[in-house]
Amino acid sequence: MPKMKTHRGAAKRFKKTATGKIKYKKAFKSHILEKKSAKRKRRLRKSGILNPSDAKRMKKVLPYD
Repeated sequence: MPKMKTHRGAAKRFKKTATGKIKYKKAFKSHILEKKSAKRKRRLRKSGILNPSDAKRMKKVLPYD
């Protein structure tokens, strides 16, 4: 059986944690920040953990990460 290919777009956006969870950067933090509250911007700084049902799908796309 040939080696599986890593989805390069997904590899740039998602990382696996030591415990095997999938981590991602939150959206809406790149521009038009003036009208967003400081609280909202502060929350967007943190990375998110993918929902287990979506993480299952991502693990197939990122076989070697």
